[in-house]
Amino acid sequence: MLVTAFAGLLDQPLTRYVPGTSPHSTVALLGKELGITTVGQLLDHAPRRYIRRGRIQALTDLVAGERTSFVARVESSSTRRMRSDPRRSLTDVVVTDDSGAQLKITFFNAYSAQKDLPVGSLALFTGKPGLYRGELAMTGADYAPVETPESVAGSTSESGELLPIPVYPEAGKLTTPRIAKVVHQLLLTADLDSLDDPLAPELLAAERLPPLGQAYRDLHRPETVEACEAARRRFRFQEAFVLQSELMRRRAEHSTHPVDPRPLRADGLLARFDELLPFELTAGQRDVGEQIAAELSGTSPMNRLLQGDVGSGKTVVALRAMLQVVDSGAQAAMLAPTEVLATQHHEKITALLGPLAAPGQLGGDPRATGVTLLTGSMSAAARRRALLDIASGAAGIVVGTHALIQETVQFAELGLAVVDEQHRFGVEQRDALRDKAGQVPHTLVMTATPIPRTVAMTVFGDLDVSTLRELPGGRRPIDTFVVGLAEHGPAWENRVWALAAEHVAQGRQVYVVAPKIGDDAALPPFTSLRASLEAQQDEPEPATVTWLHELVAARPELRGARVSLLHGRQDTQTKADTMAAFDTGEIDVLVSTTVVEVGVDVPNATLMVVVDPERFGISQLHQLRGRIGRGEHASTCLLVTRLPPEHPARARLDAVAATTDGFELAEADLRLRKEGDILGASQSGGRSGLRWVGVLRDEELVARARAAAEDVVREDPELSAHPVLRASIERVLDEDRQAFLERG
Repeated sequence: MLVTAFAGLLDQPLTRYVPGTSPHSTVALLGKELGITTVGQLLDHAPRRYIRRGRIQALTDLVAGERTSFVARVESSSTRRMRSDPRRSLTDVVVTDDSGAQLKITFFNAYSAQKDLPVGSLALFTGKPGLYRGELAMTGADYAPVETPESVAGSTSESGELLPIPVYPEAGKLTTPRIAKVVHQLLLTADLDSLDDPLAPELLAAERLPPLGQAYRDLHRPETVEACEAARRRFRFQEAFVLQSELMRRRAEHSTHPVDPRPLRADGLLARFDELLPFELTAGQRDVGEQIAAELSGTSPMNRLLQGDVGSGKTVVALRAMLQVVDSGAQAAMLAPTEVLATQHHEKITALLGPLAAPGQLGGDPRATGVTLLTGSMSAAARRRALLDIASGAAGIVVGTHALIQETVQFAELGLAVVDEQHRFGVEQRDALRDKAGQVPHTLVMTATPIPRTVAMTVFGDLDVSTLRELPGGRRPIDTFVVGLAEHGPAWENRVWALAAEHVAQGRQVYVVAPKIGDDAALPPFTSLRASLEAQQDEPEPATVTWLHELVAARPELRGARVSLLHGRQDTQTKADTMAAFDTGEIDVLVSTTVVEVGVDVPNATLMVVVDPERFGISQLHQLRGRIGRGEHASTCLLVTRLPPEHPARARLDAVAATTDGFELAEADLRLRKEGDILGASQSGGRSGLRWVGVLRDEELVARARAAAEDVVREDPELSAHPVLRASIERVLDEDRQAFLERG
């Protein structure tokens, strides 16, 4: 049951408190343009910034060097390129007021100023004028559009101080003044002090946060900058606390489902596997293995995320967990995102197990179990055999793609579900595999994309997180270099292909990666990347894999090398045959798309050339680079870009070249590409799916909110004694994000 005061007011129609019934009213536009129809939605439409004003003056009274505020009308606006740097621009806005005086304000690269300050518009400007050639002028200024000068004059606190002016996110005809006017009316008519608070009084006191009603007032009409900062801090903490409470509640609920214990057996497959293992486990693999073994032995379902850098040995950890489950008489299934990766996992697991994967065969171990592959491209006969082995239990370990979750697949007893590269699967697909068990199975989710701690707490808060940081012995470091063709001559590109030829001559193999398959009709048949750059005046078209294949095959440096092509539009058999040929050394240079990004393991590949690497994200480049350096030979990755050094995308390339630490790169990725939609499907862009919390900035705050949420849920797992908190969860987490949180 929801608390009336809390849910009632925030969920009330906005028209109940602010008049505006005409189709062109601000209230109607809020609903049409921004989807704001309730009191709570408007209160949550927070200002994106505030203007801290000086004393309001006329233009004739301005003094050089003194911070001031003035209301003026835009007389003219023009934008020009800077002579010293044509990539940068200047916008000159000339304003005037009732005194008749004029002032020129210059904005650097401020494209928003062109849009926000059209000729004839009225705005409040705040800044510090200076002298330029004997006349007053201003470089940059805070500004906010206003309707009338009088509307600014009235914005003062009870003490007579000028209030900071909120600047709202705008849309269409919804300008800041129109939004601010409606918000002000709402603050006057709605009793915000009647709102029940999802944060308990003791929590507010511990965090030094204002109560909910006061926070909303300070957010939209702060009397001081300090008050608005306290309000924003409160809403950051509230958002983190509400989300963590739901994650902790889900974790508690998940733990109540009983599962059959899968204890270690001293004489089982796992013990025999450890005896036969030709290498020593890393300390991290042993520690994580012990965690997993203990959880599999218990009666609560394991729900663990295993993250580790490229090549950290996650597959071996997962295989040991699967063997422990098979020892107990159950089955384990591994879900992979592509047929290439599923096939590679199947082959790797079979090779690692050796005689333990050959039941009933000559030379097979008496304790052996079947390892079965199931993919969509299998022949009908092979598929029937695989389905029979899965249903009968003859296959203790099953590896497959989406084919595993089809209705025709029936397990004898599924005890462990392993999901590899979890970010490539939807909620429904993961749940479908879990449902195959008939009861909640143990779940191990794996990712080779390192996750910053705050993201792990925020997105995977209902999973226990294990991390493999150390690489197994024998892995060689990878040297990475950015090759900028725009600032260097043809000799640099010639050296790239000459280096590829050197690796081939030494008996090694080379990857050349293109960003897309694409339509080659738009790309002339250049014989070098440098020539394509010179022919295209604007930013060059991204290299396509078939175009690049022709270019590489025609290079004189690689004459005699066996060059082949791999991309996602090829049929399954062609892709499998090509990868098999590369694996056995029949192909010297493989020109590919990101089909080779994850899972392809060719120890003899020692050079990777990524063309137009700026088309990839940091984590994707790191994944690609992980395809080399898997053997005993030193490896090199070349990021060959046709962008100029000053291009913003070059920062990503420099970050990748600077380190091979995936965790450092994950942090850099978030900083450079912004936070992406970490609660939804989007993986890049400016939004995180969270209104307030910044996953990099607010790590300590999220940790405190998590600890507070754990205390609440520990005492009240169903939150039955916290109806206001439950109502907050329902309001904040929409259906899409609720579904996202179901992934465990």
